Amino acid sequence: MQSIYEKYHLKNVINASGRMTALGVSTPKPEVVDVVSYGLNQYFEIKDLVNKTGEYIAKLLGVENAVVVSCASAGIAQSVAAVIVKDDSDLLLNLHSSDKVVPREIIVPKGHNVNFGAPVDTMISLGGGKVIEAGFANECSAAQVEAKITPQTAAILYIKSHHTVQKSMLTVSDAAAVAKKHNLPLIVDAAAEEELTAYYNMGADLVIYSGAKAIEGPTSGLVIGKKQYVEWVKQQSSGIGRAMKVGKEGILGLTLAIELYLTAKKETGQEMVEKMTPFIHDLNAIPGISAKVVWDAAGRDIARTEISFDEQAIGKNTFEIMKLLKQGDTAIYFREYKANEGKVEADVRSVSAPQLDVISSSIRKLVTGA
Repeated sequence: MQSIYEKYHLKNVINASGRMTALGVSTPKPEVVDVVSYGLNQYFEIKDLVNKTGEYIAKLLGVENAVVVSCASAGIAQSVAAVIVKDDSDLLLNLHSSDKVVPREIIVPKGHNVNFGAPVDTMISLGGGKVIEAGFANECSAAQVEAKITPQTAAILYIKSHHTVQKSMLTVSDAAAVAKKHNLPLIVDAAAEEELTAYYNMGADLVIYSGAKAIEGPTSGLVIGKKQYVEWVKQQSSGIGRAMKVGKEGILGLTLAIELYLTAKKETGQEMVEKMTPFIHDLNAIPGISAKVVWDAAGRDIARTEISFDEQAIGKNTFEIMKLLKQGDTAIYFREYKANEGKVEADVRSVSAPQLDVISSSIRKLVTGA
């Protein structure tokens, strides 16, 4: 039987970049695939499905409320819209065209206003909000966030991500304290985070996760939080959320994926180190290459291989090497955030031992011609 790769002339991919949207994020467990298939072939009262699965997830996590959305980006936009619209039925239907004066300012630490594949400020704008940056690109304190609060402030948004500036930044708890002091909601985007209740327990009113990253569900997102705020997020299905709707299969698939995630044995950082040790040894045997273990910059228990290229000795810069590795019969992708420094990272969580051998062999061939 002709494979999907053959039928559509697609490249095989080795994903050493991590759970990234550009490569399809993750691969759900067979049980999740089965429930997605089941859901595709059934009918439901969708509002009932949304409410009942949300109640089930909230009970699993020990939070007030939850709702499945189409993705984490949609979760940001709909959460922003929720805190602006609240119970205003006219504003729900006329979010972008209404000249009604309501608080629309969303305070974001300047170092959190990043491009994660799309700009954070675009998601805020989709939700009808106006970005107000606090602090500086390399520093933001609780006092600097507080200084930006005005009667037009609708919420504070905190982005918990490796994309953001990590040093000299206030914590989620700091942001929650400021929000509580001024009776404002705190929204936390924790798309790729692995702990599903930590930020809620720190005082966040809405927390957003990608359903397809750490949870390994289908393409989807999860918003948890205080009951009223989540109900306002749900209302957006009659507003901007209509253009971001999640299917019945995504709702059922993520609900089961969360249940499995909570009981599954997770690969530890030390286990990742053991897996990548032979790979690092092979890389260090290649002229012009050095490799070592590095740990996740955002503090998660994730170990990766940092590969450094001696560009002068190799005769190619790192960007050229990455481009060539993607052009082979099997495209190989790395985390390229430090490619300008001659370094990339290999995330081994979605890579098998034989695939690691393919990566080291491909690099050796590219660098030495052997």
